[in-house]
Formats: sequence, structure tokens, C-alpha cells
Amino acid sequence: MINKTRIMLYVDNVKEISRFWQDNVDAEITEDNRLDKGFQNLVLEISPEVELSLFPKEFIKEFSPEVLGSTPSIMFFSNKFEELHVRLNPTTAVTNVNGTKTFNFPDPEGNYFVVAKSED
Repeated sequence: MINKTRIMLYVDNVKEISRFWQDNVDAEITEDNRLDKGFQNLVLEISPEVELSLFPKEFIKEFSPEVLGSTPSIMFFSNKFEELHVRLNPTTAVTNVNGTKTFNFPDPEGNYFVVAKSED
């Protein structure tokens, strides 16, 4: 039924956060959308099934303030777990949560995400 997920993230600097995801997880820009009043939205594919849609917080404050809140808690699964642990430095130490290896990492704006080791 569902074959793709798009996660909308509200950030201070769309270009900086886009570059972070491109540099660290090889994300690719699939859409560059011009919004009202000169704002920009970028959509990044981080896997064939998952996209991040980056919106400026200032745009959201003006046009859709009811959805502006804290960053959701997002966990990514990767079969390149060790490589990402090095590449996304600084990260937290690797921990074992219910038999699954995980670590946390921040983006340049201090939002934290989790990577879990994929077994496939």
C-alpha cells in the first residue's frame, strides 16, 4: 500500500541542512521548489523509499504555524552502520538497544537522529 515516506523537517537554513544530508548520507535533491515570498523548499531522496522535505521555519511560522514544533524522533536503518558512525562524526557511542546496535547524531542545527544497524 505505502511505498514511499516523505518526512517534512522545519529548519532554520534549508541549504545548510540539505548540504549536511548530501555530504553525509549521499542524499540527492529531487525537487527544488519556490514558495511564496521567496522561500525555498528542497526535497532530498535518502533512499528509494524515504525523502526529507526541508522547509524554512520562517515560512512555516507565517503560513502554517500550527504544525511548527519539535523535530520528530526519526530512526534510520542502515546496512552501512559502521561507515555512517564514522562519517556522521560527532556521534554518540554505539549502544545496544534490545539487540540492535544504534547511535545518535546531530545535524548542524542540533536536531538529533538515530541510526540503527540493519540486518539486511
